[in-house]
Amino acid sequence: MLTFTQVRYKNILSTGNAWTTIDLNRNKSTLIVGENGAGKSTILDAISFALYGKAFRKINKPQLMNSINQRELMVEVYFNSNGAEFIIKRGMKPNVFEIWKNGELLNQDASARDYQAYLEENILKMNYKSFGQVVVLGSSTFVPFMQLPAFHRREVIEDLLDIQIFSTMSNLLKEKVNANKAALVDAKYQIDIVKNKIESAKEHNESIRRLKEDEVFRIKQKMREQIEFIEGEESRAEELDEQITALIGSISDKAETKAKYDQFKTLKLDLDKKLVVLKKDINFYDAHDNCPTCRQGIEHDFKVTTIAEKSSKITEIENALLVLQGRIDTVTTRLDAISEIESTLSALNLNRAEHSANIRIAKTTLVRLKGELTDAEKDVGEIDTTKITTFKEELRGLMDKQKTLSEDKETLAVVGSMLKDGGIKTRIIKQYVPIMNKLINKYLAAMEFFVDFQLDENFNEKILSRFRDEFSYASFSEGEKLRIDLALMFTWRAVSRLRNSVTTNLLIMDEVLDGSLDQAGTDEFLKIVNEITADSNVFIISHKGDSLHDKFDHVIKFEKKKNFSQMAA
Repeated sequence: MLTFTQVRYKNILSTGNAWTTIDLNRNKSTLIVGENGAGKSTILDAISFALYGKAFRKINKPQLMNSINQRELMVEVYFNSNGAEFIIKRGMKPNVFEIWKNGELLNQDASARDYQAYLEENILKMNYKSFGQVVVLGSSTFVPFMQLPAFHRREVIEDLLDIQIFSTMSNLLKEKVNANKAALVDAKYQIDIVKNKIESAKEHNESIRRLKEDEVFRIKQKMREQIEFIEGEESRAEELDEQITALIGSISDKAETKAKYDQFKTLKLDLDKKLVVLKKDINFYDAHDNCPTCRQGIEHDFKVTTIAEKSSKITEIENALLVLQGRIDTVTTRLDAISEIESTLSALNLNRAEHSANIRIAKTTLVRLKGELTDAEKDVGEIDTTKITTFKEELRGLMDKQKTLSEDKETLAVVGSMLKDGGIKTRIIKQYVPIMNKLINKYLAAMEFFVDFQLDENFNEKILSRFRDEFSYASFSEGEKLRIDLALMFTWRAVSRLRNSVTTNLLIMDEVLDGSLDQAGTDEFLKIVNEITADSNVFIISHKGDSLHDKFDHVIKFEKKKNFSQMAA
């Protein structure tokens, strides 16, 4: 259980040099109110900055510094985990990043990145994405689970189920596989060399049994063969070098082509984002006759003009995307051709390496034969078998090593198959998907939203009404989406508790009550939240103010005084 107890901050955003201190586990429900710009949501950015080094909202890190004081930004977050008390201190001007455990500062010899990784993996057991799904709901910059791309949804679930370790293991396995492969190649090469040595020694001893003249003739003949072999191998190697050079020249545009591809993909991504924003804007004007914030009416002519302009821009962007896709296809075709050439190059280089190895072995043999010829031309006494015995012992050692490496290769292959996405991780996820779906529908029913909500193993949704009509998340109203988002958050918190991975007392809801909910809807929403989060400390940030005070255990009001945000007395 990760129990947050307190956050302290100063000189962050509109907060001045005086400490702002908020107890995080004193009250079951806390309402945070204030005018726009008074600093209500600063608590979110402060906690996020302390834990992850960046704001929760879309605020650049330098912009977090109070623009008036421009120094000594500091945030301290206090929490308990596994019986230990922790304090995370992070600041700017001067830069500070400290992890305190039970009153002692943890070693800071590691790099800032490694220090952060240790905090997330070993203490918090939750990364930035998981923080946004388990702790926070409704922020203007928050992306609900159902609006995340499929691969980001999977990352969140892997974090919740604490199975990201398998991805780390997979990366380590790749290193072991590569090392094993290189060791096997080297072992085979060494075995071939020793076998050649053994064979050569046997031949040498056999030749000694013959007449000196025959021995000398045989050795000379073998030397000539080696020379011819070397010449032939060198000739073939030269031919391969020419082919390799030509192919390398044919793909000289690889970097330029890859750069074009990356440029086009980046441009496509930007256009897609613009398209989403424009469509969202159109949907907003289609759905609203009044501004949801100020409640003022939106003129009909303005809406029509604005929608027309944005629709025109959508058409332009869609046409641009068609042209851009054509360019991407062309570049992709060239990249595929380059990849095929590189595959050919790889095969040629391997063949070239084989010829080089043959030449080295042949030259080694040639040097050895020159020595044998010298010995054969001398009077030879007894045959010496000591070398053969030594070589055989060396060979047995190398063969045992090769056998061990081959067994390791098979073991690594088995482990690799287990660590694939279709292996252990998928089996674990399959076990939890029915539990997740059951919990989601339980929380939806508690909120009187009676649908059959199902996530598949790829975390795509299928939503059926009581009449078996099928819907998607996008087809629901904002209020219905909020219920789904809330049900998902409660589900992730429940799953985290089951896995004992990311279990926390803290739940912050930013502006979830400031939408289209009427008083009755607000009361029902708060009732549901209180029932489901009985073991949590809930903070709700709202503009509604006095109308909600009596519904919370505690109220914190922020106000601006002399351009600085502070808690009202």
